Amino acid sequence: MPAWHAAFAAAAAAGDPYYLHCPACDAATLPPRRVCPACGGASLTVRPLSPDATVVTHTQIHVAAPAMRDDTPYTVAIAEFDEGVRLTGRLVDADDVAIGDAVELGARPRADDRLVLTFTPAD
Repeated sequence: MPAWHAAFAAAAAAGDPYYLHCPACDAATLPPRRVCPACGGASLTVRPLSPDATVVTHTQIHVAAPAMRDDTPYTVAIAEFDEGVRLTGRLVDADDVAIGDAVELGARPRADDRLVLTFTPAD
């Protein structure tokens, strides 16, 4: 797992997710980034990311990459945050979540102790 992903997942697990903000054009993006994908600005700043998001789409995975084969079947979702960024994560309690539902970002360890980003239904 890349170092940036491990740091991002650890922040999400601790309840402190973040995103990158470009003061030049007011764009929001997620790591890893060295420059703004919208304007090319190199002065990105770290800002707190709302832990709440809305499910845009989801799908159940039955055939996975070798590293995730033992986890199948599992459901992944793309969720959009108020800041305008979208993130892919594993959907927990997938039977209770539909497109348009509110979810909360978190992270949980897998059997190999690597953190996986998760979305759980919002209360």
